[in-house]
Amino acid sequence: MRGPAWTDQRVDEIIGTLLRVGVIVAAVVVLAGGALFLMRHGSTIPDYRVFHGEPAYLRGVSGILSAARALDGPGLIQLGLLVLLATPLARVAFSVLAFALRRDRTYVVVTLIVLVVLLYSLGSGGG
Repeated sequence: MRGPAWTDQRVDEIIGTLLRVGVIVAAVVVLAGGALFLMRHGSTIPDYRVFHGEPAYLRGVSGILSAARALDGPGLIQLGLLVLLATPLARVAFSVLAFALRRDRTYVVVTLIVLVVLLYSLGSGGG
């Protein structure tokens, strides 16, 4: 017995669910990070005369993951933003899989090109 057919409607439903779940998870993680940050630093008076950028440990994925594991508020916020960025990437990657299962080579190639361009853009800092 074969699995369920990969109809356009089924693929659209899965993609819709993937996008909704990604955005909701990202929002919850950012909200949790914001709450933790405010609990720990909410009474600190900021000095707006001097710009303080993001700490160096939050500028890379490994640092963000380490900070999030340690329940660091800014680390969780950054993790939520990474999840938000990864959501459309996951949608494109799933589309490649769906087109491959439907044996639609043209769309597999086109979608792979889109995925490579997105990954290159994110990896090179050109995004």
